[in-house]
Amino acid sequence: MVYNLSIMSRIDKIREISYQILSEGKGSHDKEHTERVVNLAVHLAGKENADIDIVTTAALLHDIGRHKQDQALGLLSHAVISAEMAVPILKEAGYSECETAAIIHCIESHRYRKGPAPSTPEAMCLFDADKLDAIGAIGIGRAFVFAGEVGAAVHIPDLDVEKTESYTKEDTAYREFKVKLEKIKDRMYTEEGRKMAEERHEYMVSFFDRLDKETKGII
Repeated sequence: MVYNLSIMSRIDKIREISYQILSEGKGSHDKEHTERVVNLAVHLAGKENADIDIVTTAALLHDIGRHKQDQALGLLSHAVISAEMAVPILKEAGYSECETAAIIHCIESHRYRKGPAPSTPEAMCLFDADKLDAIGAIGIGRAFVFAGEVGAAVHIPDLDVEKTESYTKEDTAYREFKVKLEKIKDRMYTEEGRKMAEERHEYMVSFFDRLDKETKGII
């Protein structure tokens, strides 16, 4: 995909601002995660005939409010915060009201647990891209990074995840798998996203099954 000079200049500005903000946050939602989501979202957008510029910009800004959610121990929604933070950034970068509205919808609807459902091809591409980076090998790695960030144990066998709380010692990678990650493949919106999620899901399930058995001394 070749961008014209004006579009490329805008996206470069957005990327620079995004990375500066993300540098204040933690490793589970860093600029590397954002860039992976950008790459995945652009790939999906190509399959879905979605607007590449809208998808790219939304992907770059989708997590800029994550640090504030972490500081609030999950009581705030980073999708809402990111959308609010994105508005003046987009205005300064020269995005039109129509473009801004499309990008904001993508950001507001990308969160798994809460928020509006994505209703445009661009929003669906961002949602799926963000979720793909939460499963598979990279998803496993990120789950353990996040567990370390909140001081969680490696794994607590026989833990009833329904009686646990996030941002605590119980918020293990295995808990994240049971609460969220194993359900992601059934929440995808795009055909390509569903195909990619199936393969990543199988790998992830195999890993966490092995982890649980090893922790219990079964194998």
